[in-house]
Amino acid sequence: MTASGVTAGDKENFLQREDLTDVLYEIDNGLAWITINRPKRYNAFRGRTVDELIWCFKNAWADTTVGVVALTGAGEKAFCAGGDQKQRQETGDYGPTESGLFEVETLHRLIRDIPKPVIAAVNGVAVGGGHVIHVICDLTIAADTARFGQAGPRVGSFDAGFGSAYLARVVGEKRAREIWYLCDQYDAETAYQWGLVNKVVPFADLKQEVRIWADKMLAKSPTALKVLKHSFNADSESVAGLGAVAFDALDLFVTSPEAQEGVNAFNEKRDPDFSPYR
Repeated sequence: MTASGVTAGDKENFLQREDLTDVLYEIDNGLAWITINRPKRYNAFRGRTVDELIWCFKNAWADTTVGVVALTGAGEKAFCAGGDQKQRQETGDYGPTESGLFEVETLHRLIRDIPKPVIAAVNGVAVGGGHVIHVICDLTIAADTARFGQAGPRVGSFDAGFGSAYLARVVGEKRAREIWYLCDQYDAETAYQWGLVNKVVPFADLKQEVRIWADKMLAKSPTALKVLKHSFNADSESVAGLGAVAFDALDLFVTSPEAQEGVNAFNEKRDPDFSPYR
């Protein structure tokens, strides 16, 4: 490996990691596919999932044979259902991590900072933290079966950084507030009309459509794409500061009885009762 990245000659050795359990990683003719592989949990992420996603994005960044990254979920039901609430109930957090930190902020930064276009291939439900991830991606292509929405206020959580402030830049203030305050779910066609996604295709055509878009970008100047991406990001970079403050507040909030009521209600399949905290 050199300072400029991984070359084709040393890529094979560099990319081997046999302990991936939550995420799949493969490269196909310049397109890196990163797949959250927890379909039984609707591809909800725990701490290990986030660690593995970070590893994959860093590899795609360093690999000079990769020009575009696609992020998707395994199976037909979910892109990503956000943080794993069952894990949160079992351990009070999102489980062990390599660093001891739950590095979802690092993941958000990587998706924005990697100097290559990132396509969210939304194959199913994208809610909560999974919805935030797709919003942060450069482009979103959705299956016609996909559904979008937020869940934080329902389960005692929130994302007051990119997940809300940047979302408002994408769909406008009124709709962003609706998405967060009501926690409803919206079909792919509505998401397209609102500007949340770039294109909607039949589920069976999703990967092929991503391939078509990736090939168009792979034919373009990588330096031009890199500079354009960072230029687009510069306008909303102040949101990162809001996000840091928001995650500090979230760390304090998630241990409260109010937040715990949201987790318990979710896992007990009942409506939460937040009235004592109003």
